[in-house]
Amino acid sequence: MTSLVSVRINEELLQAMKANAHQLHLSQTEYIRKAIELMNDETQRRERKKRLKNASLLVRKESMKVNAEFSEIEDDPEA
Repeated sequence: MTSLVSVRINEELLQAMKANAHQLHLSQTEYIRKAIELMNDETQRRERKKRLKNASLLVRKESMKVNAEFSEIEDDPEA
């Protein structure tokens, strides 16, 4: 299913878009569609990167706790 979207842009942006679409042999609609797809992909990539970083920090924090526990018992003959 497709939907119609109306967008207001200034003349400078419109002319640049038309020139770029022409250079790439794309219709203006296809150029805009691809631009939105690229922006969506980039947004999703950044969100994945942020989630991975947060997960990595949590794992690192847990690893530091485990390492500290091992260090405490490392030289303990009763452990």
